[in-house]
Amino acid sequence: MADSSDSSVSVDIETIISLGGKEHIVHTGHGSVSVVVFGDPDKPALVTYPDLALDHMSCFQGLFFCPEADSLLLHNFCIYHISPPGHELGAAKISPESPVPTIDDLADQVADVLDYFGLGAVMCLGVTAGAYILTLFAMKYRERVLGLILVSPLCRGTSWKEWLYNKFMLNLLYFYGMCGVLKECLLQRYFSKEVRGGPQVPESDIVQACRSLLDERKSGNVSRFLQAINDRYDLTGGLKKLRCRTLIFVGDESPYHSEALHMAVNLDRRYSALVEVQACGSMVTEEQPHAMLIPLEYFFMGYGLYRPVQFSGSPRSPLSPSCISPELLSPESMGLKLKPIKTRISLKV
Repeated sequence: MADSSDSSVSVDIETIISLGGKEHIVHTGHGSVSVVVFGDPDKPALVTYPDLALDHMSCFQGLFFCPEADSLLLHNFCIYHISPPGHELGAAKISPESPVPTIDDLADQVADVLDYFGLGAVMCLGVTAGAYILTLFAMKYRERVLGLILVSPLCRGTSWKEWLYNKFMLNLLYFYGMCGVLKECLLQRYFSKEVRGGPQVPESDIVQACRSLLDERKSGNVSRFLQAINDRYDLTGGLKKLRCRTLIFVGDESPYHSEALHMAVNLDRRYSALVEVQACGSMVTEEQPHAMLIPLEYFFMGYGLYRPVQFSGSPRSPLSPSCISPELLSPESMGLKLKPIKTRISLKV
């Protein structure tokens, strides 16, 4: 998990360099986006998209940098981290005269990124607003998506309650920028109450680190992405037509828990699975990344994409292939509902 100290930040930067992470500015039909690439481009592609006001470091660092994920993800995939326009680290302020992109524009940008790198069909991993963008991308470009991994996803159009709340945040961004009240709104969106702390309980390192990273965001850039998400439309009608396999994670304390359940119910159960993580907020990738590992392993093995390597006796290591029955590798197996309790997982048919 992320840490707020300067020493850990320097280690993270060294890790990025050692893994070969390189930033590309991709010019698309709807503006430029930053894409950070990790790994061997000859390996299968895994495309990520973060939530509002986040980049790949603040949204996916906990998952990708935990020891077991090195074998599960970095060993088997080339990772393409797409940032929403103007959300990358050190991004300049986008001109107010530039048109605000629609959610369709953002989905089309993903297709342009794939074209830029010469990618065919890819695996997709998105969190909340990013999950919505990648789901829409999968609906518009079905042949280009192998599978969807969605964390606390948005699916329906904006409710009146959310629309008003988003308008409140937009006003804060316009008049006060990335102020303390706005950061609290965003942290409630991302994390459970347990890690956010309280009057007598200090907030966790991951929340402190995220709070610090939010200070780096340009308020106008965040506002543009929030406007696009606030004007989204309902995807429910197209979910049954998706034929790529879909794995949904959601924390049971996420503000979007009901949204994820709605999406799971409306997907074809032959190709989808739901993982509910207890005592966790929306950003499972940061708050409880270990709860994602075994479901992800089953998911990837169903595609034949997971090439296992030996672990050094970690009690949390994913299961070895010899422990997995052949029926778990079939598409029908993704109709299971997986319910992890922290690192313990039970399977219910």
